[in-house]
Amino acid sequence: MDITVRKWVLFKEEVLNEMGKDDGQGPLIKVASVAVIKNPFAGSYVEDLSMLIEASKTVGDELARRAVASVPEGRIQSYGKASIVGLSGDLEHAVALLTTAFGDILREHVGGGKAWISSVTKRGAPGIAIDVPLAHKDALYVRSHYDAITVVVPDAPLPDELMMIAAVANRGRINARLGGLSVSEIKGEDGLR
Repeated sequence: MDITVRKWVLFKEEVLNEMGKDDGQGPLIKVASVAVIKNPFAGSYVEDLSMLIEASKTVGDELARRAVASVPEGRIQSYGKASIVGLSGDLEHAVALLTTAFGDILREHVGGGKAWISSVTKRGAPGIAIDVPLAHKDALYVRSHYDAITVVVPDAPLPDELMMIAAVANRGRINARLGGLSVSEIKGEDGLR
């Protein structure tokens, strides 16, 4: 199935300090790459959504490429994914875009290990905000990397559209100090630690 992309959007933020304090590890760069696409199943119930899952590979490959290219030297430490379905769609349409088919492609572009990729879906009208969760690419329990990036596209999704999002960050939060597993302690055995 061919997916029609109406537009690509890229969000990038660079955080230099928190509460006026710089932790000396350089800026936190967060990027969200967005594809606004036509929902081929808008307005109708469809039992088999495998065509959307398959199509998510092509769109996901471009999303991941754009996100990773927007971080200096591609140094990605965390990532996440999200999708929004317009009001004429089914929430399952959004979820179909975020399955392992897309997850494996994002993981490949980022160089991630076995860690589960945080994700979120929702239904909404144009201009709805979504907070895309971020977690460490190699181990889920690295607290310093629990974060998010907010995405808002003023004219999307239209009722018959979907938004597919890949988000990445180059490091954990600035001044993270809540303990837990550190990046240097990651074993990479099971994706949790």
